[in-house]
Amino acid sequence: MGRGSLAMAWYGLVSAMFFVYIGAALALAYGTADALIGLVLTIVVYGAVNRILSAYALRHGLTVHQFSRTLLGRAGALLATLIFAATAIYYAVFEGSILAFAFQAQFGGDLALWSAIVVLYTTPLVSGGIQRRLDKVNGLLLPLYWGGLAVAVVWAGTAYGVSGDWLSHTTAFLPVASGGPGWLACFAAYMGVWIMMMYTMDFAALGRPQDVAFHGRWTFGWLFYTLAFGLNAVVGIFLTFTIPGLQSTETGVAAGLVTMMGPLGLLLAFVSQTRINTANYALGASNLREVAERTLRIRLPRLVWAFITSAIIFALMLLPVVQYLLVALAWQGALVTGWVGIALTHLALGRATGRGADPAGLPDRRFRSISAPGVAAWLVSAAVGIGLIESGQPWGATWGALVTPVLAAAIYAGLRVTSRRSTALIETSASPEAATTASARP
Repeated sequence: MGRGSLAMAWYGLVSAMFFVYIGAALALAYGTADALIGLVLTIVVYGAVNRILSAYALRHGLTVHQFSRTLLGRAGALLATLIFAATAIYYAVFEGSILAFAFQAQFGGDLALWSAIVVLYTTPLVSGGIQRRLDKVNGLLLPLYWGGLAVAVVWAGTAYGVSGDWLSHTTAFLPVASGGPGWLACFAAYMGVWIMMMYTMDFAALGRPQDVAFHGRWTFGWLFYTLAFGLNAVVGIFLTFTIPGLQSTETGVAAGLVTMMGPLGLLLAFVSQTRINTANYALGASNLREVAERTLRIRLPRLVWAFITSAIIFALMLLPVVQYLLVALAWQGALVTGWVGIALTHLALGRATGRGADPAGLPDRRFRSISAPGVAAWLVSAAVGIGLIESGQPWGATWGALVTPVLAAAIYAGLRVTSRRSTALIETSASPEAATTASARP
């Protein structure tokens, strides 16, 4: 994809209503000042990590599955891909449910009917493949989204007045009992969305190596997260403290906008959720297809996988999935942050030893089934992280998220240094296949 097309496709993720909600929820829980400090740290870390991962994926054309074969082996890569697919599908369910609630708030009726409508209109947008649709759809809707948010802020300020409460809000948060200051808890909460690191690799793999500098600066770096996390969170905090009765819940922000603005609020919710769900549906379908083809040897057209994914999403939308968002985020955070820790450590070790990337086009048989350093580091760190999260201690959620990537990186580095194998690749002598594949991409 060209730099403009890839940038517009990626910026579909900038408009998730979840980003509006989570900023407001953290401000209510920990105070506005701590929420904003945690937000700044989040933007810095996300921008830095994703510049690294996107550059690697752009230069070598590696998706999450292809890169995970090097880190974890064939079987471990399939597990990573399955987690990626499940998470993308879960987000599609969550974001679609928000829009279904918005439709119901405006028109009434059965939620299942609106859920079906959301799935039916979204599926054709991604059924032609991620390259063909996302840049056009998101490019058209991007001005509508930011314009709609601006209208919502002005509308709320005009209708209900503007005070400094949204900036000065404090809570009775106890740092010692909770394992650290409020800003640290806010930073850890955003670690539940480190799935964005996997999203980054799959999108960047569609780009061109010569566009690394452009995408690092404008597409996958700090600018994107300043808009996605920073601006959306500030708007969410302002609206929550300005609109009377607006509930900072998973669906409350969208419902509040519809209640205040009527059809214009519904339009804003529609634009927001359509943009983010084009990415969720596309990545869910592509990774589900990857798993099925490699485990069950099922080969079906992209269109079929788009419909299969949409059917799964609709079935889950009929269940109370939204109620379990925070639990799902915590568990997902323990799994995905461990993978990110391993990935970054692998890149650092590769740079230190001068070892290049394993080519994207290598067949699975060239990789071992299990790469012990990667799998051990991932499983142990995830188990420790989930154990801390589920410990019942008030500090468990914060430190479970923080410890997991550090522990994963330490275990992986230790096992890699003491192991004779640098990756899961089965080395062969002067393989023509490897040479041909390696020369296919700079």
